[in-house]
Amino acid sequence: MTAFLGTGLMGSGFVGAMLARGEGVTVWNRTASRTSDLAAQGAKVAATPGEAVRGMTRVHLALLDDAAVDDVLDQLLPHLEPGAVIVDHSTTAVQSTAARARRLEQRSIKFLHAPVFMGPANARSATGSMLVAGPKEVYDAVRVDLEKMTGKVRFLGERADLAAAYKLFGNMFLMFVISGIADVITFARELEIEPLDALTVFKDFNPVTQISGRGRRMAMKEFSPAAFELSAARKDIRLMLDSAATAGGALHFVPAIAQRFDTIIAAGYGSDDIAAVAAEVP
Repeated sequence: MTAFLGTGLMGSGFVGAMLARGEGVTVWNRTASRTSDLAAQGAKVAATPGEAVRGMTRVHLALLDDAAVDDVLDQLLPHLEPGAVIVDHSTTAVQSTAARARRLEQRSIKFLHAPVFMGPANARSATGSMLVAGPKEVYDAVRVDLEKMTGKVRFLGERADLAAAYKLFGNMFLMFVISGIADVITFARELEIEPLDALTVFKDFNPVTQISGRGRRMAMKEFSPAAFELSAARKDIRLMLDSAATAGGALHFVPAIAQRFDTIIAAGYGSDDIAAVAAEVP
C-alpha cells in the first residue's frame, strides 16, 4: 500500500496516475480541499500524516520546502510501519537533505531523496525524469515502482544529498536560460522587433550545445586556446547594453554578466576563451 503526502500540482498528478494504474493510495494534504478531486478518483483521504502512513509500505512526500518536510516527518514517524520506505520528491537544500538522511538512518528508517524534473502534466503521464539518492538496497526495493512514475529514473548513488544538489544544478541552469530569454524579449521590444520573430534565431543556433562542449572545458579549467576571446565577448556585451540604452530601454540580467566579465578580465583572462568566466576569481 502507498501513501502520498502533499497533493499540490505535482503530488496530485502523481496520485492521479497511480490511481489510473489501479494502485491503492491514501493521501494527505495540509489544505484538505486539495484532496477532493483525488477522493473522487478513488483515493482514500487521511486527516493527519500519521493516519496516512499506518499500514503503508511506501510513503511519498511532495512538499514545499525543508521546513514542511521536517514537520510532516515529525508527525508521521511515530506511526510508520517497520520496513516502510520514505521517498521524498521535494526540492530541498543540499545540507538539510544530508542531515535529514543521517537522522533517519540513525533511527533505522529507510529513506530516498527523489526530486524530479517534470511538471504536473508529466506527473500525470509518467514522463520527465527522476533523480534518486540513498542506499542502493532501498532503491532496488522500490525501483520498479519509481520507474512507473516517470520516463527516466537516474540513481546517482548512496551519497544522500546528491539528488538535492543535481536538482538545484538543473533548476539553476533553467533559471539562467529563462532569464536570458527575458532579456532577449526585452531587447527585441526596445529595437521594435516582434519578440516571437527574435526567438526564431534559436531555430538555427542552439546555445544548449555549450553544456557538452565549452561546459566540459570550464569544468576542467581549460581556458585556452580561445575560440571566442573573453574580451571579444565583453565587447559584444557592450554592444548589447549600448544598443538597448540608445533604444531608450535597459536590460535586466546582462549588466550582472558584464560586471563578472570585467572582474575575470581584470584578473588576466581577457585573451582566454569565454570559458574563463568559470575561473576561480573572487
